[in-house]
Amino acid sequence: MKDTIVVFARAPRLGTVKSRLARDIGQRAALRFHRSTLLRLLRGLTAERRFRTVLAMTPDGAGDRLPVAVERIPQGRGDIGARMDRACKRYKRGRVAIIGCDIPDAGAADVVAAFRALGAADAVFGPAVDGGYWLVGLGPRRPARPFANCRWSSEHALTDTLGNFRRARVAFLRTLCDVDTAADLRPPAETITPKPRG
Repeated sequence: MKDTIVVFARAPRLGTVKSRLARDIGQRAALRFHRSTLLRLLRGLTAERRFRTVLAMTPDGAGDRLPVAVERIPQGRGDIGARMDRACKRYKRGRVAIIGCDIPDAGAADVVAAFRALGAADAVFGPAVDGGYWLVGLGPRRPARPFANCRWSSEHALTDTLGNFRRARVAFLRTLCDVDTAADLRPPAETITPKPRG
């Protein structure tokens, strides 16, 4: 079965994306950032033939046209953990990764690295500078509830999620900055990548 990368994104509509960034730079500039980052990521991923790219856009049924041909699936209801769990269960027999669309430095090479890491690990994470993560990848051996009991949108998101993987072999990708505010548009000069566990 072909590896699958699922891009999680909000439909690019004025006033509905990057609310914290919009407070700093305005709604139109935030929308431009969101749309351009999403399109750059999708173009890079769909050009790579080593995995299948799927777009999970919210709200469900969003018919927004994008200049990239890509399969779409609904995210469904619930918090981000419930929606990621639902997406992963669609591909429970193979290897699947989920990536956010607000990380300007992430691209196809990172996804290739994630699936390569899953050759030896049960899970792989791309840590974010703020304590969350910009990518999570799972192999066929997974915890029953990989995203349970997590404090989302906080500096505890990665640590909480790792608590569900105590008996798993976990690998890490490079640490990147996801853009939530204007300050995030200027990422730190140096990042630290955690060492593999397990």
